[in-house]
Amino acid sequence: MKIIPAVKANEEKVAAFTEINQEIDKERLLSAGYVVEIQQEIQGCFVLSTMEEADEYWLQQLFITKQAMSNLPVLLEMIVVITKGKQAKKLYIHSHQPVVDLLLDALQFHEQQHHTLPNQARKQGKWWAYHVS
Repeated sequence: MKIIPAVKANEEKVAAFTEINQEIDKERLLSAGYVVEIQQEIQGCFVLSTMEEADEYWLQQLFITKQAMSNLPVLLEMIVVITKGKQAKKLYIHSHQPVVDLLLDALQFHEQQHHTLPNQARKQGKWWAYHVS
């Protein structure tokens, strides 16, 4: 598995991937995102956005194909490493799937009850935070 900044990835592969997966915001992906390449094919992507605090990041637009779903735990760990490399103190994730909630809990993310979160905080689901050390 390789994680590549979207702007440095093969343009044709990114275009084909976003064409097939139209729910992905290609503009945001290219400005602040990464693609996940498995066996030389793009199988996922994500966007790391800064929050109001410069050392806090929000994992947005996480997408992984069904074929690559078994790689999700490793991908989340790699995202934490990337966030750590950005000198972050916290990483926030919004989950709306019980299976992802279980995974985040197992990876030592903490469910957030009361925190100033982005406007999207009103969506159904749970917010999780990881304290990057």
